[in-house]
Amino acid sequence: MSQTTTEAPDAVGAAVRPRSFALAVLALATGGFAIGTTEFVTMGVLPQLADGVDVSIPVAGRVISAYALGVVVGAPVVAYFGARLPRQKLLVGLMAAYAAFNALSALAPNYPTLVVARFFDGLPHGGYFGVASLVAASMVAPERRGRAIALVLMGLPVANVVGVPAATWLGQTLGWRASYWVVAALAGLTIAMVLAFVPDCPGNPEATGRRELLALRKPQVWFAIVAGAIGFGGMFALFSYVAPLATRVADLPDSAVPVFLLTLGVGMVFGNWVAGRAMDWSLRISLLGAPVALAVSLLVAWLLAPYGYASLPALFAVTTFGSVLALGLMMRLIDAAEHAETIGAALSHGSLNIGNALGAWLGGVTIAAGFGYRSPLAIGVLLSLAGFAVLAVGFALDRRPAAHSEAVTS
Repeated sequence: MSQTTTEAPDAVGAAVRPRSFALAVLALATGGFAIGTTEFVTMGVLPQLADGVDVSIPVAGRVISAYALGVVVGAPVVAYFGARLPRQKLLVGLMAAYAAFNALSALAPNYPTLVVARFFDGLPHGGYFGVASLVAASMVAPERRGRAIALVLMGLPVANVVGVPAATWLGQTLGWRASYWVVAALAGLTIAMVLAFVPDCPGNPEATGRRELLALRKPQVWFAIVAGAIGFGGMFALFSYVAPLATRVADLPDSAVPVFLLTLGVGMVFGNWVAGRAMDWSLRISLLGAPVALAVSLLVAWLLAPYGYASLPALFAVTTFGSVLALGLMMRLIDAAEHAETIGAALSHGSLNIGNALGAWLGGVTIAAGFGYRSPLAIGVLLSLAGFAVLAVGFALDRRPAAHSEAVTS
């Protein structure tokens, strides 16, 4: 196990030095890779999954929503009970649960069991990313925390470049259950790497469940939560139905779906790289610009969707700006929550997965209503612009003297 030294505390906890920053970040990012693979591969094998449990594609889309709701429920629960726990051990426990519930998903005999399994599988998601981000931020100087957190979160977009296309191909070739077995194995690998390379840093000794929950009394926390819950739904309105978008709107073969997923994943990798630098430059400007750019990208994708591969640049842009929005919301929540940083970091993923569930659900509603498989993109435009409006109001109120006084005296 890596030895650490403790330095002066920063905004997100005590600074620690691992033996190897690169290996520690790689271990944390591997967990993100596992989580990203299982979160997004469901969308890639959605038609096969729907056939396998004998439901329609819109109904199967509720499996995605069930996972997302699990993230929403799990994030505050992990923060409430885990803020004081040693962070390395907490990460191991969360990833062990993740492995178990992916195995349960693979073994699910019917649709109701699968929905339940996906809900429980989502419970550790927000807590893992929140705690892993705090560990990463504690290993660098405060002015580089955006880039450190982005490196940890890089596991998720890399999953979309490598893990999701590979698991989608396996799911199409060997059956959709194989996709979840792959993730269970990745979770086991993450546990071994975290134990070997991640510093055994303590939790926050002053944290209590009550203090973590008191962060919910801060208006800026709620502005960020609502902005993520609405605005991020724009990206997932596309992501949830990318398979039928490729095969039924553009009339491409099933083999085109991994190409579309790969494009989305590369956009996320690039966007995550850009986001880390953008947030260290100006969180406010980057966070306000991202949802507007996301809305424009979704509109272009809607226009180009019938032309198949011609829509790929627009899809790349959607996930690029969506990734900037995601990291910005996490950092905004960490800052807004102040001394309750564990719940702030965890709630960011809960918020984003409300957007996941909302985008998937509204997309399914419009498809079921007969508006076609392009209609979720139009829903995404509206959701992105609504997220921008919430952020703009939040930042405007935060500039008032009263807002700053509250921040100082809270």
